[in-house]
Amino acid sequence: MVKPLILLAISLAGVTSALASSDDAWAEFAAEVETACLDATEGVFTEPEAVVDPFGSESFGLAIVSGAFPSGGAGSIVCVFDKQAKTVEIGGELDITVSQNAAE
Repeated sequence: MVKPLILLAISLAGVTSALASSDDAWAEFAAEVETACLDATEGVFTEPEAVVDPFGSESFGLAIVSGAFPSGGAGSIVCVFDKQAKTVEIGGELDITVSQNAAE
């Protein structure tokens, strides 16, 4: 009886360790996407911020980079990070101004 309990404890410890390393890997991936997207949009915004999809799609990391434009106003840019090639593509500038009627 003791032997099966020991095996169960060892198995559970392995699962917990695998889940922790998986969480670490996803956090590392999100940081990689954030850095790449902020680099790709350098100079577009003053004080940009990136919101990263924590997992992305099967092939791509996804983020939205937002901030104030140096010329005034604010906006966002969609950023797509190719997981395999480690390259980034960005979309055009999206105006995020919300009209007063839409906010109500």
